[in-house]
Amino acid sequence: MTAPRVVIADDQELIRTGFRLILTARGIDVVGEAGDGAEAVAETRRLRPDVVLMDIRMPTMNGLDATRHILDEQTGCRVLMLTTFDLDRYVYAALSIGASGFLLKDVTADHLAAAVRLVDTGDALLAPSITRRLVQRFAVEDRLGTPRVHQDLSALTPREREVLTLLGRGMSNTELARALTLSEATVKTHVARIFAKLALRDRAQAVVLAYETGLVTPGSEES
Repeated sequence: MTAPRVVIADDQELIRTGFRLILTARGIDVVGEAGDGAEAVAETRRLRPDVVLMDIRMPTMNGLDATRHILDEQTGCRVLMLTTFDLDRYVYAALSIGASGFLLKDVTADHLAAAVRLVDTGDALLAPSITRRLVQRFAVEDRLGTPRVHQDLSALTPREREVLTLLGRGMSNTELARALTLSEATVKTHVARIFAKLALRDRAQAVVLAYETGLVTPGSEES
């Protein structure tokens, strides 16, 4: 498997240096760095990395705006948000526009490398407890606002709605297959069709959508 090519965007040089050393030591190719959001957009456009590690709060252009520009321009590029806040509206907004997940900056070295490799495969990083709290906190109050993603679920079959509901509860493909008594290949087909019909980038957006539409409600993932 080819090593992911990564750009690190953070306004703290010490953070960038530390992350570069961690990832390089684990066989991941750090091809560039950026000290603010505008530079992150420019470096991503120039270097076309597989994954961007994006700090949320940066000067000139914040990480959210930079993420929006990058995902609009770079087909196939994944963005993994970095934050010191585990319940931050900006992270929720980033997931809504297509970021593939987020990490706290005190992440362990091995978890950091594993997260980069995970999102490089096209999956989303969903730390279940934090992500559920994050989405539960903001999805309901945002439901009356302008939808960030296509929210018409009428295009889905009953089975696809069932799959989306379980995706919203944070289930993996293996867990979905077990819960629905299906093969993992069939589950992957359902997931791909859901993403295509609803114009979703990945599982992170699927979780947000499931809450925003009321398909999943706070507490229902425990049932």
